[in-house]
Amino acid sequence: MKNSRFVAGAVASFLLTMVPHLGTAQEDAPRQVLFTNVNIFNGVDGELMENGSVLVEGNLIKTVSADAINAPDAYIVDGEGRTLMPGLIDMHSHMCIRNGMLEFRDNYDQMANGAYTALVLQDYLDQGFTTARDAGCNILGIAKAVNNDIIPGPRLYPSGAFLSQTGGHADTGSFNDVPGDVDDLEAHMFGFIADGVPEVIRAARHNLRAGATQIKVMAGGGVASEFDPLHTTQYSPEELKAIVEVAKDYGTYVLVHAYHDRSVNRAIDAGVRVIDHNFLVSEETIIRMKEEGVALSVQAVMSLQAFGDPESITFFSADQKNKAAQVNTGAQQMMEWAVKHDLLMVTGGDMFGPDVVRQADNIIWFNDKVANNPHLSLKTATSNAAEVLTWTGGMNPYKEGTLGTIVEGGYADIILVDGNPLEDINAIKRDTVDFVMKDGDVYKNWLPEEKAPAFKPAKPSRDAYFGNL
Repeated sequence: MKNSRFVAGAVASFLLTMVPHLGTAQEDAPRQVLFTNVNIFNGVDGELMENGSVLVEGNLIKTVSADAINAPDAYIVDGEGRTLMPGLIDMHSHMCIRNGMLEFRDNYDQMANGAYTALVLQDYLDQGFTTARDAGCNILGIAKAVNNDIIPGPRLYPSGAFLSQTGGHADTGSFNDVPGDVDDLEAHMFGFIADGVPEVIRAARHNLRAGATQIKVMAGGGVASEFDPLHTTQYSPEELKAIVEVAKDYGTYVLVHAYHDRSVNRAIDAGVRVIDHNFLVSEETIIRMKEEGVALSVQAVMSLQAFGDPESITFFSADQKNKAAQVNTGAQQMMEWAVKHDLLMVTGGDMFGPDVVRQADNIIWFNDKVANNPHLSLKTATSNAAEVLTWTGGMNPYKEGTLGTIVEGGYADIILVDGNPLEDINAIKRDTVDFVMKDGDVYKNWLPEEKAPAFKPAKPSRDAYFGNL
C-alpha cells in the first residue's frame, strides 16, 4: 500500500502559499494548474492523446493540447507519463446504506448514519469517483452540504427518498403494521410509501422541493427487501405516469428499479428514461429500450459476483439469498444483449457497507465478464454517465461546466492513473489512482512531493479512517 496523502477536507485554496512567484497584483486572479507529460483519455475517444498537456484555471479546464502550453504563472504537475482522465462517475450509489437497508434503523440512529455517510463520501474521492448519482436514501441534506462546501465529497445527484408502494421494494415496515403506521426510516425520508395518484404526486414533488435532481421509483420486486417477490410488478400505469409528469414539469426524469419484462415495459410506457438492474428481461425488451432511447444502468459486481454466491452475503435472509440466485441466472445474458444492441449504458455499483471500498470493480467486472471492451466500459463511467446526468435539465446543480470529459470548459474533475486503462482497465483501481482533483481542488496526491501541489492545511489521511480496507 502506498503512503496515502488523501485529504479528508476540501482544500479551497491549496495553491495560495504554494506559488511564491505570484505577485500581489495577481493574487485575485484564478489559480492555474498545468498538467504536463500526461497521456489523455478524454472520456470519449478510443485512443490516448500522448504526451499532452491540460491547463486548469480555477475550477474549469481552460486548455487541452497535444503540445506544450505556455502558462508561466501556473503550478506545474508533472504526470510522469501517467494517464490523465475524467473523474469517474458512479450512477447507482447508496451513500447512506450499510449492510442492507435496516442497520442504521435497528442498531444505530440517523446521527450515526450521517457520520458514516461522511466517511463514505471521502472514500469515493479516494477511489477517483468525483461524481455519484445516489439512487435513493435520505441523502438530500448531505447533498446540499456537499454542494455548499460544508462536507467534502463527490458531486452528488440525489434522488432523495425512494418512491415505493405498500409492500414494495422500499417498504421497511414491520409485518404487523396497520395502515397509517410510519416506519422510522420513512419518517427520516429514507423512502416514501405512497399509494394512488395523489400520494405519488405529493411524494415526488416533496423530493424535488428538497433538492432531488431526479426521481427514483421502485417499479418491481427486489432482493434486499422483505415483502416483494421478484415476480411482482409495482405501481399502476396511472401512478407511474403521474410521477413521470411531475418530473417532466420540473425538467428532469425518472429512473426505476425493475428486473423483468412486465415491470420494465410498464415503466417505458409511462415515459421512464432509465432502467436500473433489468436483469431478467428478454431480448425483445432490450431492443425496445434501444429504439426508444431508454438508458440502462448496470450493476455487474452485485449480479455476477455477489449474487453468484449469495450464501456469502451474511445480512441476507434465506429468502433474500434465493432471490439473489434467481437474479444471477439472467444477468449475464441481459448484459450481453445490451452490448449487442448498443444500448446507452452507464455503470453504478449498488454496493454499500464493506463493499463501498471497491466501486471501480463494477466497471471492471462489466468489462471482463461481458463487454471485453475497455473503451466502452470506461465510457459507462465517464461520457455516457455525463450524458444521462444532463437529463436532469434545470434541476442540475452543476451548470458552470461539463462533466465526464476532458474538454475546454469542462469541470476540473481529473484523475491521474498509473497505466493505460484503454489497454488494462485495472488501472482505474484505487491503488493505481495517484491523483484526484475535483472542481479544481486536490483531494488525493500520491505523486512525489516536488511533482504536485502539496496540501494546505494538512488533514488526516484516508488510512486514519479506513485502515487497510
